[in-house]
Amino acid sequence: MRPLLRGGVRVQALRGGVCVQALRGGVRLQADLFVVAVILTVALPAAAQSRNAVPRTPDKKPDLTGVWQAGNTLRGSWQDTNGGIGLGGSGRNPTGPTVQSSTERPAGAEAAPYQPWAAQKVLEAFNRRGIDDPTALCLPPGVPRVVMLGLYPQQIIQTPTHIVVLYEYGNSHRLIRLNDKHPDDLIPSYNGDSVGRWEGDTLVVDVTGFNDRTWIAGTGTFHTEALHVVERYTRVDKDQINWEATVEDPNVLTKPWVLKTTMMLREGTRIEENVCENNVDVDRYEQLLKGGIDFTRH
Repeated sequence: MRPLLRGGVRVQALRGGVCVQALRGGVRLQADLFVVAVILTVALPAAAQSRNAVPRTPDKKPDLTGVWQAGNTLRGSWQDTNGGIGLGGSGRNPTGPTVQSSTERPAGAEAAPYQPWAAQKVLEAFNRRGIDDPTALCLPPGVPRVVMLGLYPQQIIQTPTHIVVLYEYGNSHRLIRLNDKHPDDLIPSYNGDSVGRWEGDTLVVDVTGFNDRTWIAGTGTFHTEALHVVERYTRVDKDQINWEATVEDPNVLTKPWVLKTTMMLREGTRIEENVCENNVDVDRYEQLLKGGIDFTRH
């Protein structure tokens, strides 16, 4: 096929592409535009996808290891994503989102399906402004509440047989045994007994063996020792885990209660000591009530 000469550039049509030849200073530069276009089209998105891919362990399971913040959807460092003026924010970004407090339920959560008598008890705690919150007495927040709290980071450490979760809030921790069973001699505890298994790329954690001294999610959301929680952790990319919990307690709930949140990777953040010691605020509130000062909701 006869080449065309245009402006000192030789253009020749070839099967499967276009070949361009240019003569500059005696040096011939040749590039197949079709091939270059294909390389750019494939290579650039693939590189971006690789940087954001889900990290995996040697046994090909998603690696959940890292320091995470729940109740947030922003990507980046702790400082960059917590600049709002609300609770837990630095105030550097007045338009930034606020962080969910320990007395709030996850944004968009369905209403708690309490039995009528139990719903009245939850309302009473709400009207008392949560002064009887177990964490105000320096007790552990418990599962699932501690997972959803965004004010403090949590760190996941994954091994082939166990997953350890360290919560800065209340210096709490969990040990999730993989492919194991709950023992028959469980002693009721704040975080319960956790056993996990992989369903595809989702970590499913079954938690039972609770005491009745924690709240589920938000002010007054009490439960009994019949509490049973099934969590699902799905790492969708490098920066995000989608978390879901199905909460059951036939003694107080009319049906399973589904809670959801996102957990965002916070690289460069470390877990620090957080100690609740001799909180006297609860006693002060009680004294106010006894003194005739009514601060409750009506």
